[in-house]
Amino acid sequence: MLSRDDDALRWEGDDDPTLDARSETAAEPGEPSEAPVLPEGWRAVGAGSETVPEDDAVEPAPAQGLGNVALVSLGLLGGVYLFWTIGWVLGTTRLAAWVQSGTDAVADVMFQASMWLAIATPVAWFAAVLILTRRAATWKRIVLLLAGAVVLVPWPFLMSGSFIVVGG
Repeated sequence: MLSRDDDALRWEGDDDPTLDARSETAAEPGEPSEAPVLPEGWRAVGAGSETVPEDDAVEPAPAQGLGNVALVSLGLLGGVYLFWTIGWVLGTTRLAAWVQSGTDAVADVMFQASMWLAIATPVAWFAAVLILTRRAATWKRIVLLLAGAVVLVPWPFLMSGSFIVVGG
């Protein structure tokens, strides 16, 4: 006979299928065990008839999640868009003092409006692509995000060093 301590560490018989508390084929509580099926040529009428599927009814396939490569790609591109937003903030604020020094109030207001639009554009593009391509193929989403990453490069940030030196 085993001691009490040794018996506590043993799991003999736990793999017995008769002890399985939950079977894979068991229905969830509150759900019918199987869908009601009518014989060919019959039609359900009366209370509860809307729950009986038609013969032609096709169950939609469960939605597939994104794969690992797609998730990593979206994360990397999200980081690129975050850096692009930071680049637009830094580039336009560096450029603001130079532009505002030689312009009037109208040009100042126009510059401020375009500056904030430029700062918001990478975030808006990323969000728009994610929202508008929910049902599209993953490769289309990645292509649109890559195209946006190329188009939305923060040029004031990249060129501000040479532009300010040459300009003033």
